Amino acid sequence: MIASLRHHCLHQLRLFFIAMQFFTRIPIPQWVGFDASWLHQASRYFPAVGWVVGSVVAAVYIAALQWWPAAIAVVLSMVAGILLTGAFHEDGFADVCDGFGGGITPERVLEIMKDSRVGAYGAIGICLMLLLKFALLVSLPTVLVVPALLIAHPLSRLVSCSLIWLLDYAKLEGKAKPLAQHMSSNEFGVACLSVILPLGAILLWQPVILERLLPALILMPLAAFFLARIFVKRIGGYTGDCLGAVQQITEVVFYLGLLAHAPG
Repeated sequence: MIASLRHHCLHQLRLFFIAMQFFTRIPIPQWVGFDASWLHQASRYFPAVGWVVGSVVAAVYIAALQWWPAAIAVVLSMVAGILLTGAFHEDGFADVCDGFGGGITPERVLEIMKDSRVGAYGAIGICLMLLLKFALLVSLPTVLVVPALLIAHPLSRLVSCSLIWLLDYAKLEGKAKPLAQHMSSNEFGVACLSVILPLGAILLWQPVILERLLPALILMPLAAFFLARIFVKRIGGYTGDCLGAVQQITEVVFYLGLLAHAPG
């Protein structure tokens, strides 16, 4: 019994490390190993990786704030996030901008998204998205930036993860295919718990964010629903790039929601 429980816990830890290896550039312990089937199972810990990313960018923001103005601290935290993830989600967002902006047929949209080159739609989209993210974080009260970063990263990844749970994968090949076959309700439940439990601790630590949280929590699923409808209509489902786009857009929408309730 104890041996079985230990084995189960060890396997879950292994899946978390696999997810972290896939979504970040953080080295993982050698004992973790690798099996292709684990990559699919690891999708349940996709949102948990967001806590790691959120903690790093928040730490960089706090450290930078000791030496420079808030705007510089925001830029450095954004740079840290991009370096930590290898611009994995930003790249997906740019590919979606190119594919859905330049493609007419589903086949053409998928073909453009698969192309490693960045086109005009992608370049313009990523520049505007990063500029908006910067403006939103700078506009937030300083006391809210750290909890906002800590919450936005895992929550946006959970919303992105819901596409794996609810939609069909739109193509047969691609780097996200092992993650994107199917997610059971139990696996999605694990993903939800990995966000909800630490979120409660953050709200106890910074209850001031509670009064601004409702608009953000409403806007995020609405944005994801809107994007999911477009994906299904245009390509019949989603791809790994679509997951990255949803993560980036819902992260920005979270910050928009926090500011929407701010007094004028």
